[in-house]
Amino acid sequence: MNTDCVTVTTVVALDPVTAFAVFTNEISAWWKPKVSGLFRPGRSGTLKFEGGRLLEIDNDGKPFEIGKVLAWEPAKRLVVEWRQEGFAAGERTEVEVRFEPVNGGTRVTVKHRGWDALAANHPTRHGYIGNAFSSMIGLRWADALTALKARARPVPQA
Repeated sequence: MNTDCVTVTTVVALDPVTAFAVFTNEISAWWKPKVSGLFRPGRSGTLKFEGGRLLEIDNDGKPFEIGKVLAWEPAKRLVVEWRQEGFAAGERTEVEVRFEPVNGGTRVTVKHRGWDALAANHPTRHGYIGNAFSSMIGLRWADALTALKARARPVPQA
């Protein structure tokens, strides 16, 4: 198993244009991590894309920059830097999201890479290394994509 990159995929019952819009414009509605304080110790908030960045906005309205958007290709691809709690200045990973048309909707694939650049004792690893760490990150993204899929249900036709 490649421990540097985690890949998680789902299919949503939407066309790629709409799937991209739900992923980006409605991220605050479907992103509900089971880990609190993922980006800042003791604080949680909602995510949003704004000004070429991915931000977490806490309950007091204070933003934390998770990372800069590196690619924004509606209906096709999104790439963003990813920093979370415990990352030092200059440390980052990268999340790429692809949107591919398939029968019945869009395949959404998340690749979260760059983990091998972080030391084995890095705080974000919570003591996990190798496949155990990759599995933990994969499960977190699987939870997120499950929430996206639930949010991305097509509106019934009247």
